[in-house]
Amino acid sequence: PRGFAFVEMESEANEDKAIEALDGAEWMNRQLKVNKARPREDRSGGRNNRF
Repeated sequence: PRGFAFVEMESEANEDKAIEALDGAEWMNRQLKVNKARPREDRSGGRNNRF
């Protein structure tokens, strides 16, 4: 199954080192995708679909 995690680092330099070291690495026969979190995009398209 797919999964995700959020990790906070002490500095941006440590973030970059961790991403470089782990992005593309294999864990439990799965390839890791590691990147910095981004704010969610608004997917509503400007419409309010609540009832």
